[in-house]
Amino acid sequence: MNRPIRLSYPPKVTTVSTDQIIMSSPAMGTFDAEGNYTPRKVTERDVSFADSINETMVELKEGKLVTGTVVRITRDEVLVEIGYKTEGVILNRELSIRQDADPNTIVKLGEKIETLILTLEDKEGRLLLSKKRAQYERAWGDIEAIKNSDGTVEGVVIEAVKGGLIVDIGLRGFLPASLVELRRVRDLAPYLGQRITAKILELDRQRNNVVLSRRVLLEQNQKGSQSDFLENLAIGEVRTGRVSSVVAFGAFVDLGGMDGLIHVSELSWKHVDNPSAVVKIGDEVSVKVLEIDRERDRISLSLKATQQDPWQEFASSHQVGQLVYGRVTKLVPFGGFVQVGDGIEGLVHISEMSTHHVEAPEQVVTPSEELWVKIIDLDLARRRISLSIKQAAEGGELAEEYRGQFQTDEQGNWVSGDDSSRESAWAEFFDPNAVVTPETTDQSPAETPVASASDEPSAG
Repeated sequence: MNRPIRLSYPPKVTTVSTDQIIMSSPAMGTFDAEGNYTPRKVTERDVSFADSINETMVELKEGKLVTGTVVRITRDEVLVEIGYKTEGVILNRELSIRQDADPNTIVKLGEKIETLILTLEDKEGRLLLSKKRAQYERAWGDIEAIKNSDGTVEGVVIEAVKGGLIVDIGLRGFLPASLVELRRVRDLAPYLGQRITAKILELDRQRNNVVLSRRVLLEQNQKGSQSDFLENLAIGEVRTGRVSSVVAFGAFVDLGGMDGLIHVSELSWKHVDNPSAVVKIGDEVSVKVLEIDRERDRISLSLKATQQDPWQEFASSHQVGQLVYGRVTKLVPFGGFVQVGDGIEGLVHISEMSTHHVEAPEQVVTPSEELWVKIIDLDLARRRISLSIKQAAEGGELAEEYRGQFQTDEQGNWVSGDDSSRESAWAEFFDPNAVVTPETTDQSPAETPVASASDEPSAG
């Protein structure tokens, strides 16, 4: 029932219905000075219910990046809610570029992550997503910008492969073994799990190829210190260092400011086939500075220059005409080489193998055979020793190192011993009843030819 009611406020008397009295509550609306009623606005936003629903919906399209919330994690997949009653599945292989990674180490429940829609519906009716491909798309843009600005990238080493390392920089970056350190690294295993910083050398999106270099940064950081180090280094100086790397052509030594190279030819006075047979990583060595290339920041070192020259040592303790004991190391058409000291080899020319004519060295000696030989020529300048088997069979002065083992006269000549055993040992080389051929009678011992540089290679 509607009946008129007179109100005391506002000042102007207005007749309204009972329903209007209820509506006049300040919480519901307002009256103006003339008593006109204005209803309260239901909402400040002019958005319909349908629009509010649409705001929670996601446009699903293959290849599109969408953000969602992780709602479930299992061993094989991760469930992500990407909109109003819309869920997608990330298979384990699409979570990360790391192979066989545990999903719980990559995402957490309730975490918001960016994904890429792979397919709207697979055979099982699932919406398939990929986290690693979304990360890949974002990473390419960032990496291209870093490459253009000559910046650096940082990532964790996740694999050691043939020839280098794989670094997680949002995508798989390849770091060649030769660019990990200042020198090539052979054992890459210790780098697994390490976080490293590197420069981008090559970038090819079409081929999905990213090549990194850590060495470039190390060289830049060392450039200043190396310049100071080289200024205080002099040719001929002897320094102590530690072997930092062994390669096929020699060994690198850390001198405390930068590395120098000992070429394989400077490792030892003896011939070296394998540098690792002479030095090992970590060995402390004394080396002599042979050359300094300040333009290329290179130092050439020598290990053998700090050691006594075995040739010099041999020449100072031996003389022409002395007998020495040796071992046949190699036979050649013109004679045989005999080792008579540590790293010292001399040549027995075929004409000095026997008093009779010899067609081939194999007729007289065999490799690894041990025998006495006489020094008939000692050329230290050319590092050559000429030896004679047939003259040794005639006896003579023993070298100093053998005199304590045999009885000799005041001049060091071999004067006694078991003659029968001596004659037996030399029977095949010395036969006083042998028929002398014209070739041997034409040459006296003094005229016996000594092998020249044109006849054979350098001995030793």
